[in-house]
Amino acid sequence: MTLLQKWIRGYQLPTVAFLLLIGPFALDFHLHYPDEMYYTDAAIRMMQNGDFLTTYLGDGMLRFKKPILTYWFVLAGFNVFGVSALGSRIFFLLAGAAIIPLVYQIARLSSSNKNLPLWSAWIAATHPVVIFSSTRSIPDILLSLFMTFAALGVAGLIRYEKEAPKKYLWMLYLGIGLAFEVKGLPAAALGLIAIGYLWVNPWKPLPLKTLMHIPAVLTGIFIALFWFVAMYLKFGPVYLNSFLEDQVGMRVGSRVWLIVRHFVFALVLMLVLFFPWFFSGIKKIKATSLAVFHENRAFIGFILVWVLSIILMTALVSKFYERYLLPVTPLAAIGLAWILLKKWPDGYPKGWAPWTWLFIGLNALVLLVALFANIGLGSPAWVFGQWVAGLLIGLMLVRGALKGSQPLALQGISILLIFFNLSLVSHPLSIPHQGRQISTFLEKNPIPEGSHIAFLGHVHYGSKIRIGLGKELQVKTFSRLEDIPDSYPYIICDQTNKERLPADGYCIQLASLNWDPKYVEKMIAAILSGETEEGKLRWGKKYYWAEKVKQPIN
Repeated sequence: MTLLQKWIRGYQLPTVAFLLLIGPFALDFHLHYPDEMYYTDAAIRMMQNGDFLTTYLGDGMLRFKKPILTYWFVLAGFNVFGVSALGSRIFFLLAGAAIIPLVYQIARLSSSNKNLPLWSAWIAATHPVVIFSSTRSIPDILLSLFMTFAALGVAGLIRYEKEAPKKYLWMLYLGIGLAFEVKGLPAAALGLIAIGYLWVNPWKPLPLKTLMHIPAVLTGIFIALFWFVAMYLKFGPVYLNSFLEDQVGMRVGSRVWLIVRHFVFALVLMLVLFFPWFFSGIKKIKATSLAVFHENRAFIGFILVWVLSIILMTALVSKFYERYLLPVTPLAAIGLAWILLKKWPDGYPKGWAPWTWLFIGLNALVLLVALFANIGLGSPAWVFGQWVAGLLIGLMLVRGALKGSQPLALQGISILLIFFNLSLVSHPLSIPHQGRQISTFLEKNPIPEGSHIAFLGHVHYGSKIRIGLGKELQVKTFSRLEDIPDSYPYIICDQTNKERLPADGYCIQLASLNWDPKYVEKMIAAILSGETEEGKLRWGKKYYWAEKVKQPIN
């Protein structure tokens, strides 16, 4: 078998396709999720004050709602790649990609079917929640990665039982410990359920003597709790109030109807989010599921227990997010791939070709929209280079679909390509983002080193600007003009807050201008009329630089 064939038949192709096609969408602020600011603001503050354990918001307030590991992933990216969108997200994209080979290895351990690992890898790689979570610097993709790493340990223990190499116990406990240091109690719950399942499952139970490998257990506990101990020593038990409020008080709902609604919604989403793969498995789902269960009762039982556990935990939250299902999504991908292969052990579903053509058509439509927007708004030349790359990949997919070769890879790449092409559509709307524009503004209008800059507005909106200005300039968020001390001679604000500034007290300049997605119809009209600059100035999202005017001394 040639190296290329090994890549196509292994986890390498879906992993590389994931990185290359999701990367352009992930590694700049084409889409900025508000919760990212909790981690990027804190990481910048760590670089400024040298305290790598304490986490602060952009307004200077302490935040203890999440453990430390997510902050360190952002901090590592900033240290390696600089304070930038790429730096904040690169390790989260890599974490998402790392799930793919883990899924492949779990499938190899769990079945003798040679096709199961590859199918599982592609289904996991194209899951929309895996994709979107990998494009954001928030904890969810890290939680999924480490719980999947723990699940690899579970798979090895189920397969080899009492003879299992110790590495699988280390995987189990290290995965749980790292996951706890990312998200807290959800990781502990899933971890304890996994250990309990290994102990009591009726097919391949393991004695506690085998499960309790003391070095691995103690290491996992140390990883999970060291930050909590450090914070207790520094701040006392008061810091736990914020953590427990987020983990329990704000997450757990008590109304019966809300719980039922979330349970049904989570159950439906667990299936629907595997679009379009699950459509091929709906017919005779009961018979194929039972056949899969009988093939490996212990491991399929584990998948069912974990999936049901996360659905039940998600049902209890006071506010539902689809990303709460993410920790078990990689295992669910293996279960779905198993069902599909049970129905088509020697080939592919006949309905796959229309789905592939549908995604190829969607990519063509996105490319046409991108061409219209980027030509109309005068994007730089490299953007059109990416457009050509998207077109060439699309043509390769057309050729492959006509020949009927590698349908699994064709469908997977056609889904991932949509995100590659979507970054071309969002580019003229979002890039360069506000932080980069204001950084350019200050290069042309320098200010003294060590100057204090106030961001006037909602705490969520200053994070991109703080990233753009980097660790050298300290930017603090204030919600009201009256709260800004006299020691802050410079203010960055949006249009609404700019109107509140006294005209005789500040010299105000426009520092950032982007198209506002709310007025996309105005953007189209501006392109058609050839008045894009005028339209952008009228309808765009603006940020201003305000410098306090020195009052004359009487």
